[in-house]
Amino acid sequence: MRARLLTLALLLAPLAAAAEGLATLVADRVLLLSRSVLVAEGNVEAFYQGTRLRARRITYDRGADRLTIEGPIVLTRGEDVLVLAEAAELSPDLADGLMRSARVVLDRQLQLAAADLTRTEGRFTRLRRVAATSCSVCADRPVPLWEIRAARVVHDELARQIYFADAQFRVAGLPVFYLPYLRMPDPTLTRATGFLLPELRTTSTLGTGLRLPYFLVLGPSRDLTLTPYLSTDRTATLEVRYREALRNGGYSFRGALSRDDLLPGETRGYLFGTGSVALARGYSLSFRLEAVSDPAYLSDYGLGRRDRLTSGLTLARVRRDEAIRARLLGFRSLRPGEGNARLPAAMVEASWDRRFDTAGLGGSAGLRLQAFGVMRPSREDGAGRDTGRLSARADWQRSAVFGPGIVARLEGAVEAQAYAVAEDSAFPARRARATPTLAAELRWPLLRQGAGGGRSLLEPAVQLAWSPAALPRAPNEDSVLVEFDEGNLFALSRFPGGDRAERGLRANLGLQWRHDDPRGWSAGLTLGRVLRDRDRGDFTGPSGLGGLRSDWLVAAQAATPQGARVSGRALLSDGLDITRGEMRLDWPRRRFEIGTGIVWLAADPAENRPASTAEWTLDALWRIDDRWTGRIGSRFDFEAERATEAELGLIYRNECVVVDLSVARRFTAAASVRPATDLALTVGLVGFGGTGEPGPPSRSCGP
Repeated sequence: MRARLLTLALLLAPLAAAAEGLATLVADRVLLLSRSVLVAEGNVEAFYQGTRLRARRITYDRGADRLTIEGPIVLTRGEDVLVLAEAAELSPDLADGLMRSARVVLDRQLQLAAADLTRTEGRFTRLRRVAATSCSVCADRPVPLWEIRAARVVHDELARQIYFADAQFRVAGLPVFYLPYLRMPDPTLTRATGFLLPELRTTSTLGTGLRLPYFLVLGPSRDLTLTPYLSTDRTATLEVRYREALRNGGYSFRGALSRDDLLPGETRGYLFGTGSVALARGYSLSFRLEAVSDPAYLSDYGLGRRDRLTSGLTLARVRRDEAIRARLLGFRSLRPGEGNARLPAAMVEASWDRRFDTAGLGGSAGLRLQAFGVMRPSREDGAGRDTGRLSARADWQRSAVFGPGIVARLEGAVEAQAYAVAEDSAFPARRARATPTLAAELRWPLLRQGAGGGRSLLEPAVQLAWSPAALPRAPNEDSVLVEFDEGNLFALSRFPGGDRAERGLRANLGLQWRHDDPRGWSAGLTLGRVLRDRDRGDFTGPSGLGGLRSDWLVAAQAATPQGARVSGRALLSDGLDITRGEMRLDWPRRRFEIGTGIVWLAADPAENRPASTAEWTLDALWRIDDRWTGRIGSRFDFEAERATEAELGLIYRNECVVVDLSVARRFTAAASVRPATDLALTVGLVGFGGTGEPGPPSRSCGP
């Protein structure tokens, strides 16, 4: 029946089309009352250029060029705009007109109920006597958690802005404050000039204060955020963040200026910045800026745990067989007792690396040229050492498979270095040295395929490496911190830089096992050790590499189909004492997420660690239900037998509001870092501007 009526409607459509009317009209009954009046009744649906209208009855008067519509009316424009009304008079293209007892729903979030609604110019929706909210409103709950009452509201669909006049903000029906004029972005707009979520913050060092961010759109690729922070006459702070995206990169800066009673009479602040741009011929230029007025500023204002700052400029190009890098870095320490006069104020480095195939010899070879230098402000002998180094390194390696799948590998390298040293009488002003290294390696990968599709790999490996037993001493600038792990078990040298090199004959032994199950399980284990012909004092005992025999390297990892991952690494002495160790567990589930880790480092004065370090960290999140989420964070120092940081948080989120309450305590007691407690409260209204992730389902109005 409706198919016949649809055909009739399409035959009569030219009547409306003459006035640029409806493209499609469907109804139970279509009547032509005269040459200029068309009536559609019963389950009427009209479609025009992405707009869909449903109503009980539509009357089209060609002479007046007007649609008279009887409701209930449902009008949708795309996926973002829904309009409900009792009656309406609209233009034939559904773009302009008047609707009575109307309700507008934007992006399925924000509701604007009005006595009447007027559409003009195809973009403006003007509402009178309006109540706006994104909370569920039901017969048994007629008062929403929050709402904005306004005499007039204008929604600009093109600019995606909502303008309120004579606005009153209410919470649970009670008026809270009045604004003669208010402009807010609609839910479909993710970038708009205006206020962001305010934050009420209480700290033991700065008192109670309010952070009120204001976001300014400076263009399609630039924005600025200004955040005044005022706290009970204890601080007056202005925070600034500037971002800009370029055609070939982008950059951002953030910083703050403060006047507070922690350092009376002084202007405090910080400035951080990062950025990168792509240049011609594959080069990229990046920078990093970190500056702060005093060592305690970052901790006083809850800006992180940085205790050393690094600023620099880097020019680089990386290709398949070539890497070029030049960088200039500066350092500043915030650690108490660590004088900046003895730290490198500037470090310059330039390097060129190239890999290529070696004709005739087989395998591959590499060439590296590097210039490196550091300068210190101090003029004290030793403490103010300035160093410059030029180096060239050539290496070659080749692998072959023979017998029952045994992989043999030969590797060699030679590095030549020339040093210039000033302000340190322990080293000559000029020094040159060359370091050759040779290594031979055997591996036997054994692969087993299980009946259920699982695969296991067992691979024993041994490597013999040799370097000269004696090398001229050189200042050590880039190899102070040494790691021993599965990544460098078979490296020619375990020093991270070029100022130090392993000496003498050594054997690197390792065993690797890994299993992968088709159901999603996986596990792996690595064992390794280094044996030397003689202890030449290259490494300290706490590094795990000292002596004739290194500590045992044990590394393991496992993963479950549910996404849980655990990994650990330890250096064990022959007596099974832990020299260094770490373990990490990450367990994500639908209702909770847990991330925890333990780190243990033995005392090593050579690495500026006079006392042992043993620390446990925990970050956990628990989704109590669809609306409540709790989180906890902690950092515990086993050596000091006390917590260093602790945090508790609770988030409530429903269809119309987000409340984030957190309390954090820093127990650190150092000369430049004050213990502090931080209490923060953030309240956000869902429905204005892009809200990111969707909220929980709306409350049902049913029983």
